[in-house]
Amino acid sequence: LCESLKMKVILIDYGSGNLKSAAKALERAGKETGKNFNVVVSKKAAELKNASHIVLPGVGSFGDCKKGLESIPGLTEEISRQVVEIGKPFLGICVGMQLLAEKGLEYGEHRGLNLIPGLVRPINLKGKKLKIPHMGWNTVNIAQPHFIFRGFQDNPYFYFVHSYNFVSSKKKHLIATADYSEEITSVVSKDNIVGTQFHPEKSQKNGIKFIYNFLSWTP
Repeated sequence: LCESLKMKVILIDYGSGNLKSAAKALERAGKETGKNFNVVVSKKAAELKNASHIVLPGVGSFGDCKKGLESIPGLTEEISRQVVEIGKPFLGICVGMQLLAEKGLEYGEHRGLNLIPGLVRPINLKGKKLKIPHMGWNTVNIAQPHFIFRGFQDNPYFYFVHSYNFVSSKKKHLIATADYSEEITSVVSKDNIVGTQFHPEKSQKNGIKFIYNFLSWTP
């Protein structure tokens, strides 16, 4: 691998996601690693071949985001090839994390990318007078050790905006949770894939540190 190939982060643009702030956060964290990261926002499936790291953002509904992905020729197939077959580090953010599941139940039933076993369903308020969406700062409980939380103290704060919860089928994939009426999945991971429900790009120092760890990760 040449140096440029090794250090290219592709932020997938499929018509959804907080692309500007996500790109800025990736650039800032990339600089802090001391490596020469080139952050590229792209809607071309072929670009993923040149990536060292792949980031899938997501804002909006599960079904709309899945449609957006599928509207780009060859994109879902190329994600599968680069992430599952080749094993490139992959980060899904918010709905980008939810799309990793087998299916989502937002405005009907929609198939996900099926990269981490689980189901995305509405947050269960259990009759409590809490607002939906779950919005704002919340502590995150680190359920099991993972490189993505390297150097973090217990119960760090991150910024959330969501109405749905990724219920992981297997405990071993559940890395961190938050409490909002029920146990909310904050971070999932399987092999070279990590997904976060909170928005690292809106989570100030902790968010930059989280992205720094992702960019430093060699799964």
